[in-house]
Amino acid sequence: MRGVFRFSFGPWNIHEGADPFGPRVRESVPFNRKLALYRKLEFGAVQFHDDDAVPDMNKLSPSRIVAQAKAVKASLDRHGLAAEFVAPRLWEDPRTIDGGYTSNDPRCRRYAIERSRRAIDIANALGTELIVLWLAREGTYIREAKDSRVAAERILAAVNAMLNYDPNIRIAIEPKPNEPMDHAYIPTTGHAIALGLASADPKRVGVNIESAHAILAGLDPSDEMGFALSFGKLWTVHLNDQNGLKFDQDKTFGSVDLRRAFNQARILDAHGYGRHGEWVGLDVKAMRAQKAPATKHLSNSREIFLRLLAVSRSLSERKMQALIAARDYEELDLYIVKSLMK
Repeated sequence: MRGVFRFSFGPWNIHEGADPFGPRVRESVPFNRKLALYRKLEFGAVQFHDDDAVPDMNKLSPSRIVAQAKAVKASLDRHGLAAEFVAPRLWEDPRTIDGGYTSNDPRCRRYAIERSRRAIDIANALGTELIVLWLAREGTYIREAKDSRVAAERILAAVNAMLNYDPNIRIAIEPKPNEPMDHAYIPTTGHAIALGLASADPKRVGVNIESAHAILAGLDPSDEMGFALSFGKLWTVHLNDQNGLKFDQDKTFGSVDLRRAFNQARILDAHGYGRHGEWVGLDVKAMRAQKAPATKHLSNSREIFLRLLAVSRSLSERKMQALIAARDYEELDLYIVKSLMK
Protein backbone atom coordinates (compact mmCIF):
# COMPACT_ATOMS: atom_id res chain seq x y z
CA MET A 1 0.00 0.00 0.00
CA ARG A 2 1.77 3.11 -1.23
CA GLY A 3 2.11 6.29 0.78
CA VAL A 4 0.25 9.54 0.22
CA PHE A 5 2.61 12.50 0.42
CA ARG A 6 1.76 16.06 1.37
CA PHE A 7 4.41 18.51 2.49
CA SER A 8 4.89 21.03 5.29
CA PHE A 9 7.57 23.29 6.69
CA GLY A 10 7.90 25.81 9.49
CA PRO A 11 8.21 29.58 9.02
CA TRP A 12 11.67 29.41 10.64
CA ASN A 13 12.87 27.61 7.51
CA ILE A 14 12.69 30.93 5.65
CA HIS A 15 15.27 32.80 7.66
CA GLU A 16 17.87 35.53 7.67
CA GLY A 17 20.95 33.33 7.65
CA ALA A 18 22.29 34.25 11.07
CA ASP A 19 24.23 31.55 12.90
CA PRO A 20 26.38 31.36 16.04
CA PHE A 21 29.33 32.66 14.02
CA GLY A 22 27.81 35.56 12.14
CA PRO A 23 24.88 37.99 11.85
CA ARG A 24 21.99 37.79 9.43
CA VAL A 25 22.71 38.16 5.71
CA ARG A 26 19.14 38.46 4.40
CA GLU A 27 16.23 40.70 5.30
CA SER A 28 13.44 39.29 7.44
CA VAL A 29 10.32 38.09 5.65
CA PRO A 30 7.07 38.96 7.48
CA PHE A 31 4.99 36.02 8.62
CA ASN A 32 2.07 36.71 6.27
CA ARG A 33 4.42 36.91 3.30
CA LYS A 34 5.80 33.52 4.28
CA LEU A 35 2.28 32.10 4.31
CA ALA A 36 1.75 33.40 0.78
CA LEU A 37 4.77 31.36 -0.38
CA TYR A 38 3.51 27.97 0.81
CA ARG A 39 1.13 27.23 -2.04
CA LYS A 40 3.52 28.67 -4.62
CA LEU A 41 6.12 26.18 -3.39
CA GLU A 42 3.46 23.39 -3.39
CA PHE A 43 3.30 22.94 0.37
CA GLY A 44 0.01 22.52 2.19
CA ALA A 45 0.65 22.83 5.91
CA VAL A 46 2.52 25.00 8.38
CA GLN A 47 4.57 23.74 11.31
CA PHE A 48 4.39 26.04 14.33
CA HIS A 49 6.28 26.77 17.47
CA ASP A 50 3.79 28.26 19.90
CA ASP A 51 5.31 31.73 19.58
CA ASP A 52 5.39 31.55 15.79
CA ALA A 53 1.63 31.82 16.08
CA VAL A 54 1.53 34.10 19.15
CA PRO A 55 4.68 36.22 19.56
CA ASP A 56 5.52 37.39 23.09
CA MET A 57 2.96 34.97 24.46
CA ASN A 58 4.47 35.05 27.96
CA LYS A 59 3.18 38.61 28.26
CA LEU A 60 -0.40 37.64 27.36
CA SER A 61 -3.31 36.15 29.26
CA PRO A 62 -4.56 32.69 28.21
CA SER A 63 -7.66 34.23 26.63
CA ARG A 64 -5.59 36.72 24.65
CA ILE A 65 -3.29 33.93 23.46
CA VAL A 66 -6.27 32.00 22.11
CA ALA A 67 -7.68 35.10 20.42
CA GLN A 68 -4.42 35.76 18.60
CA ALA A 69 -4.12 32.11 17.58
CA LYS A 70 -7.64 32.22 16.13
CA ALA A 71 -6.61 35.23 14.03
CA VAL A 72 -3.71 33.17 12.65
CA LYS A 73 -6.13 30.34 11.90
CA ALA A 74 -8.17 32.77 9.81
CA SER A 75 -5.01 33.67 7.86
CA LEU A 76 -4.30 29.97 7.27
CA ASP A 77 -7.81 29.49 5.97
CA ARG A 78 -7.43 32.42 3.56
CA HIS A 79 -4.29 30.85 2.13
CA GLY A 80 -5.78 27.35 1.98
CA LEU A 81 -3.29 26.00 4.53
CA ALA A 82 -3.52 23.66 7.50
CA ALA A 83 -1.58 23.76 10.75
CA GLU A 84 0.35 20.51 11.07
CA PHE A 85 1.47 20.79 14.69
CA VAL A 86 2.43 23.16 17.50
CA ALA A 87 5.64 22.79 19.49
CA PRO A 88 6.15 24.59 22.80
CA ARG A 89 9.37 26.60 22.53
CA LEU A 90 10.97 25.88 25.89
CA TRP A 91 14.63 26.49 25.16
CA GLU A 92 14.92 30.27 24.83
CA ASP A 93 13.36 31.58 28.04
CA PRO A 94 15.78 32.35 30.92
CA ARG A 95 13.80 29.92 33.06
CA THR A 96 14.84 27.03 30.81
CA ILE A 97 18.61 27.55 30.92
CA ASP A 98 18.90 24.30 32.89
CA GLY A 99 16.06 22.60 31.06
CA GLY A 100 12.33 23.10 31.46
CA TYR A 101 10.78 19.81 32.49
CA THR A 102 14.07 18.56 34.00
CA SER A 103 15.24 21.77 35.65
CA ASN A 104 16.52 21.47 39.20
CA ASP A 105 14.38 24.50 40.07
CA PRO A 106 10.72 23.54 40.70
CA ARG A 107 9.56 27.04 39.68
CA CYS A 108 11.14 26.54 36.26
CA ARG A 109 9.52 23.14 35.90
CA ARG A 110 6.13 24.68 36.68
CA TYR A 111 6.75 27.37 34.05
CA ALA A 112 7.59 24.73 31.40
CA ILE A 113 4.39 22.78 32.05
CA GLU A 114 2.26 25.93 32.07
CA ARG A 115 3.83 27.06 28.78
CA SER A 116 3.08 23.62 27.34
CA ARG A 117 -0.58 23.98 28.30
CA ARG A 118 -0.70 27.32 26.47
CA ALA A 119 0.81 25.61 23.42
CA ILE A 120 -2.06 23.12 23.56
CA ASP A 121 -4.53 26.01 23.65
CA ILE A 122 -2.85 27.43 20.54
CA ALA A 123 -3.00 24.06 18.78
CA ASN A 124 -6.75 23.84 19.46
CA ALA A 125 -7.26 27.34 18.08
CA LEU A 126 -5.23 26.49 14.96
CA GLY A 127 -7.19 23.28 14.36
CA THR A 128 -4.53 20.66 15.03
CA GLU A 129 -4.36 18.00 17.73
CA LEU A 130 -0.65 17.26 17.25
CA ILE A 131 1.95 18.60 19.69
CA VAL A 132 5.64 18.10 18.89
CA LEU A 133 8.08 18.00 21.80
CA TRP A 134 11.66 18.82 20.91
CA LEU A 135 13.28 18.28 24.31
CA ALA A 136 16.04 20.74 23.50
CA ARG A 137 17.57 21.45 26.90
CA GLU A 138 16.26 18.36 28.68
CA GLY A 139 19.74 17.03 29.22
CA THR A 140 22.90 17.77 31.13
CA TYR A 141 26.19 19.58 30.76
CA ILE A 142 27.78 17.32 33.39
CA ARG A 143 26.45 14.03 34.73
CA GLU A 144 26.69 15.02 38.38
CA ALA A 145 24.32 17.99 37.94
CA LYS A 146 21.22 15.85 37.47
CA ASP A 147 19.97 12.38 38.32
CA SER A 148 19.08 10.77 34.97
CA ARG A 149 16.39 8.57 36.50
CA VAL A 150 14.73 11.58 38.12
CA ALA A 151 15.05 13.51 34.84
CA ALA A 152 13.27 10.76 32.90
CA GLU A 153 10.53 10.68 35.53
CA ARG A 154 10.13 14.46 35.27
CA ILE A 155 9.80 14.32 31.48
CA LEU A 156 7.20 11.58 31.85
CA ALA A 157 5.32 13.68 34.42
CA ALA A 158 5.30 16.62 31.99
CA VAL A 159 3.97 14.44 29.16
CA ASN A 160 1.25 13.12 31.48
CA ALA A 161 0.33 16.66 32.53
CA MET A 162 -0.18 17.56 28.87
CA LEU A 163 -2.20 14.41 28.15
CA ASN A 164 -4.40 15.08 31.15
CA TYR A 165 -4.90 18.73 30.21
CA ASP A 166 -6.54 17.84 26.90
CA PRO A 167 -7.91 14.37 26.14
CA ASN A 168 -7.77 14.96 22.37
CA ILE A 169 -4.16 15.93 21.80
CA ARG A 170 -1.45 13.60 20.55
CA ILE A 171 2.19 14.18 21.43
CA ALA A 172 5.04 13.40 19.01
CA ILE A 173 8.37 13.39 20.80
CA GLU A 174 11.28 14.55 18.63
CA PRO A 175 14.44 12.82 19.89
CA LYS A 176 17.94 14.24 19.49
CA PRO A 177 21.18 12.97 21.02
CA ASN A 178 22.84 16.33 21.67
CA GLU A 179 22.78 20.07 21.00
CA PRO A 180 22.26 22.45 22.63
CA MET A 181 23.05 20.27 25.65
CA ASP A 182 26.07 17.98 25.81
CA HIS A 183 23.76 14.96 26.05
CA ALA A 184 19.99 14.65 25.95
CA TYR A 185 17.88 12.30 28.05
CA ILE A 186 15.67 11.16 25.13
CA PRO A 187 18.28 10.75 22.38
CA THR A 188 16.70 8.19 20.06
CA THR A 189 13.41 6.91 18.69
CA GLY A 190 13.55 3.93 21.03
CA HIS A 191 13.85 6.19 24.06
CA ALA A 192 10.89 8.28 22.90
CA ILE A 193 8.66 5.26 22.26
CA ALA A 194 9.59 3.71 25.60
CA LEU A 195 8.67 6.93 27.39
CA GLY A 196 5.35 7.04 25.55
CA LEU A 197 4.53 3.47 26.47
CA ALA A 198 5.00 4.40 30.14
CA SER A 199 2.69 7.41 29.84
CA ALA A 200 -0.85 7.84 31.11
CA ASP A 201 -2.21 7.21 27.59
CA PRO A 202 0.31 5.40 25.36
CA LYS A 203 -2.07 5.56 22.37
CA ARG A 204 -1.54 9.33 22.25
CA VAL A 205 2.27 9.46 22.36
CA GLY A 206 4.35 8.87 19.23
CA VAL A 207 7.42 10.33 17.56
CA ASN A 208 8.66 12.89 15.08
CA ILE A 209 11.84 11.61 13.44
CA GLU A 210 14.29 14.14 12.03
CA SER A 211 16.87 12.80 9.58
CA ALA A 212 19.76 14.84 11.00
CA HIS A 213 19.01 13.87 14.59
CA ALA A 214 19.22 10.17 13.73
CA ILE A 215 22.50 10.74 11.88
CA LEU A 216 23.91 12.63 14.86
CA ALA A 217 23.16 9.56 16.98
CA GLY A 218 25.16 7.43 14.52
CA LEU A 219 21.95 5.83 13.23
CA ASP A 220 20.28 5.54 9.85
CA PRO A 221 17.10 7.63 9.58
CA SER A 222 15.25 5.02 7.52
CA ASP A 223 15.89 2.40 10.22
CA GLU A 224 14.56 4.76 12.87
CA MET A 225 11.48 5.37 10.73
CA GLY A 226 10.96 1.66 10.21
CA PHE A 227 11.22 1.04 13.94
CA ALA A 228 8.62 3.71 14.68
CA LEU A 229 6.37 2.42 11.90
CA SER A 230 6.46 -1.06 13.43
CA PHE A 231 4.88 0.40 16.57
CA GLY A 232 2.43 2.62 14.67
CA LYS A 233 4.15 5.65 16.20
CA LEU A 234 5.54 7.62 13.24
CA TRP A 235 3.22 10.62 13.24
CA THR A 236 5.41 13.12 11.41
CA VAL A 237 8.93 13.47 10.02
CA HIS A 238 11.46 16.24 9.59
CA LEU A 239 13.43 15.45 6.46
CA ASN A 240 16.83 17.07 5.89
CA ASP A 241 20.43 15.96 5.53
CA GLN A 242 23.59 16.04 7.57
CA ASN A 243 27.28 16.02 6.71
CA GLY A 244 28.60 13.73 9.41
CA LEU A 245 28.56 14.01 13.19
CA LYS A 246 28.75 17.79 13.34
CA PHE A 247 26.29 20.36 14.63
CA ASP A 248 22.71 20.05 13.40
CA GLN A 249 23.09 21.29 9.81
CA ASP A 250 19.54 20.87 8.43
CA LYS A 251 20.83 20.64 4.87
CA THR A 252 18.58 20.16 1.85
CA PHE A 253 17.13 16.65 1.85
CA GLY A 254 19.32 14.28 -0.16
CA SER A 255 22.07 16.84 -0.75
CA VAL A 256 24.71 14.89 1.20
CA ASP A 257 23.81 11.22 0.90
CA LEU A 258 21.36 10.48 -1.91
CA ARG A 259 21.08 6.79 -1.13
CA ARG A 260 20.35 7.47 2.53
CA ALA A 261 17.62 9.86 1.40
CA PHE A 262 16.34 7.25 -1.08
CA ASN A 263 15.87 4.74 1.71
CA GLN A 264 13.86 7.22 3.75
CA ALA A 265 11.48 7.86 0.86
CA ARG A 266 11.30 4.11 0.21
CA ILE A 267 10.46 3.04 3.77
CA LEU A 268 7.76 5.69 4.08
CA ASP A 269 6.19 4.64 0.80
CA ALA A 270 6.45 0.92 1.52
CA HIS A 271 4.32 1.23 4.64
CA GLY A 272 1.65 3.65 3.50
CA TYR A 273 2.88 6.73 5.30
CA GLY A 274 0.43 9.60 4.91
CA ARG A 275 -2.68 7.45 4.60
CA HIS A 276 -3.72 8.47 8.11
CA GLY A 277 -3.14 12.15 7.51
CA GLU A 278 0.58 12.34 8.27
CA TRP A 279 2.58 15.09 6.56
CA VAL A 280 6.09 14.98 5.14
CA GLY A 281 7.68 17.80 7.08
CA LEU A 282 10.89 19.52 6.09
CA ASP A 283 13.29 21.17 8.52
CA VAL A 284 15.93 22.61 6.22
CA LYS A 285 18.07 25.72 6.26
CA ALA A 286 19.09 27.76 3.25
CA MET A 287 22.81 28.10 2.73
CA ARG A 288 24.05 31.27 4.39
CA ALA A 289 25.56 32.33 1.05
CA GLN A 290 22.18 32.17 -0.72
CA LYS A 291 20.76 35.50 -1.84
CA ALA A 292 17.16 36.44 -1.07
CA PRO A 293 14.58 35.19 -1.68
CA ALA A 294 15.99 31.99 -0.17
CA THR A 295 13.40 29.26 -0.73
CA LYS A 296 15.13 26.85 -3.12
CA HIS A 297 16.19 24.63 -0.21
CA LEU A 298 12.50 23.94 0.35
CA SER A 299 11.42 23.36 -3.25
CA ASN A 300 14.62 21.38 -3.92
CA SER A 301 14.00 19.10 -0.92
CA ARG A 302 10.46 18.40 -2.08
CA GLU A 303 11.60 17.71 -5.66
CA ILE A 304 14.39 15.39 -4.52
CA PHE A 305 11.99 13.42 -2.32
CA LEU A 306 9.52 12.99 -5.18
CA ARG A 307 12.26 12.00 -7.63
CA LEU A 308 13.61 9.41 -5.20
CA LEU A 309 10.08 8.16 -4.65
CA ALA A 310 9.73 7.70 -8.42
CA VAL A 311 13.01 5.77 -8.53
CA SER A 312 11.85 3.50 -5.74
CA ARG A 313 8.53 2.82 -7.44
CA SER A 314 10.27 2.06 -10.74
CA LEU A 315 12.31 -0.79 -9.27
CA SER A 316 11.34 -4.34 -10.16
CA GLU A 317 10.21 -5.91 -6.91
CA ARG A 318 10.34 -9.34 -8.57
CA LYS A 319 13.98 -8.81 -9.46
CA MET A 320 14.81 -7.51 -6.01
CA GLN A 321 13.12 -10.42 -4.28
CA ALA A 322 14.96 -12.89 -6.52
CA LEU A 323 18.30 -11.29 -5.63
CA ILE A 324 17.39 -11.32 -1.95
CA ALA A 325 16.35 -14.97 -2.11
CA ALA A 326 19.65 -15.81 -3.80
CA ARG A 327 21.48 -13.73 -1.18
CA ASP A 328 23.15 -11.90 -4.04
CA TYR A 329 23.41 -8.62 -2.18
CA GLU A 330 26.28 -7.39 -4.34
CA GLU A 331 24.05 -7.49 -7.41
CA LEU A 332 21.24 -5.89 -5.44
CA ASP A 333 23.64 -3.15 -4.37
CA LEU A 334 24.60 -2.47 -8.00
CA TYR A 335 20.94 -2.49 -9.07
CA ILE A 336 20.12 0.23 -6.56
CA VAL A 337 23.16 2.34 -7.39
CA LYS A 338 22.55 2.11 -11.14
CA SER A 339 18.93 3.09 -10.61
CA LEU A 340 20.02 6.17 -8.67
CA MET A 341 22.54 7.08 -11.38
CA LYS A 342 20.05 7.14 -14.27
